[in-house]
This record gives sequence, structure tokens and C-alpha cells, in this order.
Amino acid sequence: MSKLAKISFLKAEPPKGGVVVILAGEELRLGPVAGDVVSGLEGGLKRAASIAGFTGKKKSSLDLVAPAGSNLDRLIVFGIGKPEELAADDWRAFGGAVLAVLQKAGAEKAVVLLDGPESVDLTGEAAAEFAMGAKLRAYAFDAYKSKKADEEAKKDLDLTLAVADPKGVKKAWGAASALADGVILARDLVNEPANVLGPVEFAAKAEALSKLGVEVEILGEKEMKKLKMAALLGVAQGSVRPPRLAVMRWNGGKKGQAPVALVGKGVVFDTGGISIKPAAGMEEMKGDMGGAAAVVGAMHAIAARKAKANVVGVIGLVENMPDGNAQRPGDIVTAMSGTTIEILNTDAEGRLVLADALWYTQDRFKPAIMIDLATLTGAVLVALGNLNAGLFSNNDELADKLLASSKTSGEPLWRLPLSKDYDKIIDTPNADVKNTGGRWAGSITAAQFLQRFANDVPCAHLDIAGTAFGAPKDDICQSWASGYGVRLLNQLVADHYEG
Repeated sequence: MSKLAKISFLKAEPPKGGVVVILAGEELRLGPVAGDVVSGLEGGLKRAASIAGFTGKKKSSLDLVAPAGSNLDRLIVFGIGKPEELAADDWRAFGGAVLAVLQKAGAEKAVVLLDGPESVDLTGEAAAEFAMGAKLRAYAFDAYKSKKADEEAKKDLDLTLAVADPKGVKKAWGAASALADGVILARDLVNEPANVLGPVEFAAKAEALSKLGVEVEILGEKEMKKLKMAALLGVAQGSVRPPRLAVMRWNGGKKGQAPVALVGKGVVFDTGGISIKPAAGMEEMKGDMGGAAAVVGAMHAIAARKAKANVVGVIGLVENMPDGNAQRPGDIVTAMSGTTIEILNTDAEGRLVLADALWYTQDRFKPAIMIDLATLTGAVLVALGNLNAGLFSNNDELADKLLASSKTSGEPLWRLPLSKDYDKIIDTPNADVKNTGGRWAGSITAAQFLQRFANDVPCAHLDIAGTAFGAPKDDICQSWASGYGVRLLNQLVADHYEG
């Protein structure tokens, strides 16, 4: 499978040769330039389409090799369905679907003519979304695969998008490309094996954002002990790999303006600790840092496009191992906030990491809002499967903003309840709170636990256990790791917290 070498933009005109993709609406409705491309075909497009049963149905394609009456090597007609029904996120999906068709055809160089029927408003933003979809579809995590001789000989795909306004598209592509890079960074982090990406190595990835103008500070075990982060440190104490807290600051907004705070769970590998997980499927726990990966990816996107907002990203990085020094069920720790926590299950560790990370974030930065992302509970998978992340919030306005940005970004959320009644499930006679309420309402009681460390800041908790990895493959993601959360967070900042 060929990868994507580069994407470039040119003025739309009929190509003289090579591999060309044109768009067709239902009933073979074409744009004017696409009409010129097919005008010389022997028998016309309708005859070939009729034989193949192609009508322009959404995401269908017609592949004509060395079409008679044309100098083209290959003409691919891609269906966009009913033009009047197209939504903004369709263009992102079309980009991925077209890239897949070109990969299947083995193309090394191709021109996509982004020229639609009259009713299609193909803006610069839509073309940039198309390009982003292609870039994300091309992603493959193959760093550890040995290449075969025939793969070595293959060239990566050089993709040109022919558009009405190349200048306008290039401007929109700057932000879209930065966002795609952030998603790819998050995917890479989640896909990396845990023997390669420990807390120290992960912190170095966050530190690399300084090249984009992000201020990065890394706290080690000594600094966290001084801050009395016993909840986070308790999770890490069973591992020989030291914990880290990475703090990233993008100061693109007005000086003194309260920042948006993003907090991520970064358990680089989760065995469950003393409450060890079953062996089957444990290899997937290299992805238990998906929340931290999303925060780093979002910070990359926000900084790379130079967002006019103040944004802070904080990630707690630990490994949860069953060592002789690991914390035990029944232990009681005191979090940075002073809250005492009884550990009933060492596999409910993500909320302990977040407890100290959240308190530290709100205490130090006094954010306008605070959002945490975590692959936190299996219970959210039972409730929502792999198709939606769980949204919990103490603030309806923030929840509504997230839901709106979710629809625009194409990263789905479903809001689940919070209420004081659920607090009773995590009360314990031995401490202020226990770290699990048992099987029932598991994702809700985890969110209730986290609320105790938000200190009344408007906040939202996103349980991304079902969406960060292992979700069904789609037009723009063929990877185990999805990079979920990067597009959502970037959209939220762009829609509501810039300027």
C-alpha cells in the first residue's frame, strides 16, 4: 500500500495525462471542468457508467483504465451522491475514500479534480477537509515492520488537488494540515509499544512541542513528592520506570486571560497492578495513555496553527505494574488536595492519576474551563460501545459547546449523568472516598470521583475508552489507534475560546 508523499494544489483545468479523479453527483452530474475531461471519451461517460452500473452514488467509483478517446492513463469517477445533501464533514470522508481508491489502483501520482456540479459549494475549507481526509487515511503504523523488496521499490503517492481557488485552499490547508499532524502524533503515541514509550520517553514527546512555541515543563518524582501528589505517585510505585507530569502552555491569547485547560491520563501500560487484569487482551493496555496522547496532539494542532487562545495541557505519566513495592488494595493515600482515598482496586488507577493532575491544574492555572480525557472505564464500552465517547460535565454550557464541536469535528460524544446521589456509591467509612464503587454505573461513579478534584471549575470528563483505540475502521482511519479527541478539542478552542 502506497503512502502519501505530499499534497499540492493547482488551478482546476483538464489534465493532459496521468491518473485523474473526477467527482460525479447522482445521475452523473458533473462540474464544468470534469465535463471537459470526459467530453472526448469514445461512447461518452454514460455508456461506460451504464455497463458498470455506476450512477454517482455516494462513495462509489468507476475506474476506466486507458480510456479510449483520452490521453489519460486512468480516469476514476468518484460518486458524491446528491450534491444538495452534502454536509461539511462529507468532504473529509471523501478525501479518505478517494485516497483508498488510488491506493488500490497502485497510483504513484494522481490529480483529483475538485470540481462539482453547480449546486456544490466547494469552498477552500471543504477542499482542505478533503485533503485532511486523504492525509489521515494514508496513515499507517509500520515503523517496526521489515519491508519486502517489492515494497521498497514502490513510490509514495504524490497527490495534486485541482481547485478553483488554490490560494484560498492553501490558507485553509495550513490549519487543516496542522490538525492532521496533531491527530497523527496522537495515533503514533498510542500505537507505540510500551517497552519503547515509557513515562520519560512520553514526556520527551511533549517537550518536543517547544519547537512550535509551546512552553513545556516536566515535573519528576522529586517535584511531585514536594507537591504531595500521593495519588499519582501511588500508581507509579510498582514500576521501575519513574513517573512524570508534563505541563504544556500555549500563550496565543490575551495576556492574563484565563486559559482552557486540557488534562490527560497517561498510563503508558496498565497491568492492573496487584488487582491484575486477565491476560487475554492485556496487550491493548499500551493504549491506556490515549487521553494524554490526545492532549499532546491537540496542543500540537493548536500551536502549529497559532491559535489565538491561551491553552494549558497537563498529562500525568505513569506505569501500573504488580511489583513487590506496588500499592495494595486496602491502602489509603492522601491526594494533593488533601482528600484521602481508599484503594479498593489497583486497576482503578487512572482516576488516581487524574485526581492529582486535575487539582494541580486548577490550583496553579485558575482555568476558565477544564477538560480531562481518559481511557478510564470498561463500563463506558458497555454503555456506548466504540462509537461514542462518554461526556460528563458539571456545567451545561460547557457540555453544549462540546456536543456542538463534536458534531462539527466528527468525533461523537454522548452525555451521561452526574448527580450527588451517585456520590453515595463511592463513600467509605475508612477515608474521604474510595476509588471504585463496583460494577454498577462504573463510568458515572468514576466521573463523580473526578468531580471532587475539580474544585468547582466548569469542567468536563471525556471517557474515551471505546474510541481511543480498537474502534471500527472508517474512511479516515485504518489504524488501531484513532487519535480521538484531537479534532474535538481543537474545534472547541476554535469555536468558542479564540479571539
